[in-house]
Amino acid sequence: MKTTLELKAFRSALIVMALGVGLLFYFEIWAGFVGLAIYMYLVYRLNRIMAQFNDESVLMVEHITRDFDSVTKQAIFSMPFPMCITDGKGVIIWYNSHLLTIFEDFDLMGMDIEKLIEGLDMEAILANRTVLPRIKMGSRDYDVHLSVVDTTKTQSARDKMVLFYFVDQTELVNLEVRYRDEFPIVAKIEVDNFDDAMDTAPSANRPQLEVEIDALIRSYFQTYDALVRKYESDMYLVVMSYNSLKQIKEKRFDLLDDLRELDMGNTIPITLSIGVASFGLTFKDAVAEADTCLDLALGRGGDQAVVRVEDNYEFFGGKSKAVEKRNKVKARVLGIALRQLIEGARDVYIMGHKNADMDAIGSAIGVLRATLNCDTEGYIVLNRPNPSISNLLDRMREDEPEMFKRIIKEETALANMTGRSLVILVDNHKPSFTEAPKLLEEQAQVVVIDHHRRGKEFVNNPVLTYVEPYASSTSELVTEMLTYMKDDLNLTHFEADALMSGIVVDTKNFSFQTGVRTFEAASILKRAGANMMKVKSLFQDDLDTLRTRADVVHQAQLVYDKVAVSRLSIAADNSILIAAQAADELLDINGVEASFVLTPVEEEVHISGRSVGDFSVQLILEKLGGGGHLNMAGARVAGTVDEAQDKLMQAIEAYLGEEEE
Repeated sequence: MKTTLELKAFRSALIVMALGVGLLFYFEIWAGFVGLAIYMYLVYRLNRIMAQFNDESVLMVEHITRDFDSVTKQAIFSMPFPMCITDGKGVIIWYNSHLLTIFEDFDLMGMDIEKLIEGLDMEAILANRTVLPRIKMGSRDYDVHLSVVDTTKTQSARDKMVLFYFVDQTELVNLEVRYRDEFPIVAKIEVDNFDDAMDTAPSANRPQLEVEIDALIRSYFQTYDALVRKYESDMYLVVMSYNSLKQIKEKRFDLLDDLRELDMGNTIPITLSIGVASFGLTFKDAVAEADTCLDLALGRGGDQAVVRVEDNYEFFGGKSKAVEKRNKVKARVLGIALRQLIEGARDVYIMGHKNADMDAIGSAIGVLRATLNCDTEGYIVLNRPNPSISNLLDRMREDEPEMFKRIIKEETALANMTGRSLVILVDNHKPSFTEAPKLLEEQAQVVVIDHHRRGKEFVNNPVLTYVEPYASSTSELVTEMLTYMKDDLNLTHFEADALMSGIVVDTKNFSFQTGVRTFEAASILKRAGANMMKVKSLFQDDLDTLRTRADVVHQAQLVYDKVAVSRLSIAADNSILIAAQAADELLDINGVEASFVLTPVEEEVHISGRSVGDFSVQLILEKLGGGGHLNMAGARVAGTVDEAQDKLMQAIEAYLGEEEE
């Protein structure tokens, strides 16, 4: 670099000197000839210097090339990690001694490298320079790097050669595993029915029962080296390692079964709800997420664990029915809160789920009555009626024409809604399953009243939530809330019948999931004028429906000795109703513990699931994106009926496999 600068300076000087020689000729000729002679000598010297510089440069490049080849060869042969060279077909043509530490049991020379490294594809490597995955050989982990050399322009007999070198990453892998396995995971535990269980135990056994509950929980988690802290009579905070969580998940949170079997004279079994935060959170965020998971477990009826995994949830347990809560404080508090929200709203829009059933439309009519009692404009959003509620709507048109006019479609609701509107969801908490999902995208406040076990999907930021899986129906919840919203229910006979029909359909005439509070709600409706004969008439079917339902039952097949599966292959307006009724009837078969009926609906397949005892159709249909209750659930699956049935069978098999573990 320095020599080059000197040459440039010399050239500049010659240019200046040439100008000086010209000036000498102008003033004195003899001086000009002297200057010209000196100038010619300098030009001669410059040419000699440049020729010498070029010769030295060529020699320097030749020496560097020879030195570089020597350095490169020396570097390759002295590399501290395993290496090998293959031809374009993957045959090893050279390797260093370090490679023998990895493949010590192989004769490497001439061997195909694809046989050494599982999943290696030489064609992909030559075409795309594929990055190889980390491999494990024995107890060591290696990253495999490569370099493809094109030798077509050399005198080599091979077109291409590939250099592989293996970098030992065992310490890094061990550090990653240790970091992951020892990462702290936060869990929160609540004894679902602590007070109720204590009340049912003999007074002499209650202190011992509380001690046994505490001892079982502590000993269980201490087995996995977890930290357990009790901060309320029925609440625990647990901090455990991620590796401990994996072991507990493998045993499917068998603590749930241990507590349920605890018997100290209590007639109500002890159940737990557990919320577990996901991996990689700070302690503050982990506690908040564990709270959310615990709320989800409680919203699904308790007796289960909910584990957050990235952007999804894993569920364990949930095999027992939700225990009825005899305390009505929550119904009273939420009833008063709902009244205040309705009174503060400009208007109220009430909607249930798609293909509304009697419980959805009955509870919607009850909430509409509560809205009108508060002198607030209210409407039921229903885009299209279906056969399961057609009898009720026909009677509504005759007996309550003014209320019937308050049934509007989604487009009308969207056009009229403002920022002061209130949206109330009944008998559903999943936005995608609502009658009009776009209503939830507006700036209105949202209230959720539902009796289904809470699923993964839930309304974002509702102002009021009343999800009680113990309840027989949403109509039961609405009836209770009505008694606390105003002293005078002001229910018409039709409205009382509508709410009663919601209870009747979900309890199967008071035979399923019926508790004390169910009969109390029914008595309230009876006093308001509910007529059971008129309610029964709302469920009458025509002859074609009866024949179709009988045909579905006739086609049923028994699988796994206790599950009945059938289908209604023809899409019809009342196909969902027929599927649900057929699933109910299949449970009357001796030995059948669960039944599923599939039917096409639009471009999807609807599955109605029913069961008795501890067989959970909810856990099965949740695997297909559905949900519901332990003994009554539904789902919608994309594809044909055959494809949906295959998915259903896989879900049933997976559930039964989990039961056996």
